[in-house]
Amino acid sequence: MPKTADLLEEIAALKAMLIAEEARGQRKDERIARLEKLVAAFKQAVFGRKSEKSDPDQFELALEDLETAMAVIHAEEDTEDRAAKRPAKPRAANRGSLPKHLPRIEEVIEPDSLICACGG
Repeated sequence: MPKTADLLEEIAALKAMLIAEEARGQRKDERIARLEKLVAAFKQAVFGRKSEKSDPDQFELALEDLETAMAVIHAEEDTEDRAAKRPAKPRAANRGSLPKHLPRIEEVIEPDSLICACGG
């Protein structure tokens, strides 16, 4: 039978996951709203009352804004995906220590001369 402490830890972990998912959903909703505003502004520039008088260079600016916003969203999603794919625990690596059965040999190599070659 699971211990009470284990169950409390699992409940806390599930709550944290739920809060993170809600925050991610809210960020996505905000991004969608921002993109919808950009699309509406672009449609207004293209099909609005003053569309005949607007400068064609302004259309390119609107497209650049859309491309920039989409690039930001893709970058945010990529970072979220990478964060979600990370293992929960860091990998245990044994760096710097050799097995105990190997012999230890310490050898100090001194230079031929302690005087700088540049004459200083």
